[in-house]
Amino acid sequence: MSDRTPALDAVHGMLTLLFTVVALHLLWHAVRSPGAGRRDRVDLVLHCAMAAAMAAMPWSLGPPLSGRAATVFFTAAALWFLLTARAATVFADRLTPAVGMAAMVWMSRTPSGAAASETVAAAGVPAAHHTAAHGHAADASTTAALVTVVLTVYLLGCALRSLTRPMPALRTATDPAHRAAATNPYRHVRDGAMALGTAVMLLLPH
Repeated sequence: MSDRTPALDAVHGMLTLLFTVVALHLLWHAVRSPGAGRRDRVDLVLHCAMAAAMAAMPWSLGPPLSGRAATVFFTAAALWFLLTARAATVFADRLTPAVGMAAMVWMSRTPSGAAASETVAAAGVPAAHHTAAHGHAADASTTAALVTVVLTVYLLGCALRSLTRPMPALRTATDPAHRAAATNPYRHVRDGAMALGTAVMLLLPH
C-alpha cells in the first residue's frame, strides 16, 4: 500500500524544483568557468550529479537510485571531498559536501530492518529465532534513526550558516578568498539550499 499523499507529493515537487534549479546553476557556472582547475571541475560534476539524483529520487524516475552502484559512487564522492582538502580551513568547507554525499549513501541503502524481516519471513525459521531476528531488526532501526538524526541536524546547521552568510562584495574584494567568492556570489545560497533540501529528504519517505 502506497504511503504517498497529495501533501507529500507537493513537498516532493518543491524539492524536485529546488534540486533542478541547483543542478542548472551548477551547469551554468561550469560553462562560465572554462579555466577552472581539475578539482573545481570534479566538484561541480559531483554536485550536479547529486542534485540531479535528488531531483529524481522522489519520483523513482529511471533506474532505482539505490543499490551498490549508487553506494559506490556517492561513497567515492564523499571521499573525494575529504581527501582533496589542502588545509584545515579548506577541510572544514569541504566537510559539508562530503556529509551531503554520505547522506546520499545513507538514503540509497536498503533499510536493514525491512531486509531482516523479509529474510526471516522467507526462511521460515522457528519462533524463537524469529523473535531474536526481530530484536536485531529493532536495534538496527534505532541505530538507523540515530544516524538519520545526526546527518539531518548537521545539514540543517550547514544550511542555516550558508543561507544567513552575507553576500560577498562584488567590487571591493581584494584578498584571494574574497575575489574567488565574488566570481560565484550565489555559491553559499546554492550550497545552503542543497544542504536544506538534503536534510528534508532524509526525513521523508522515498
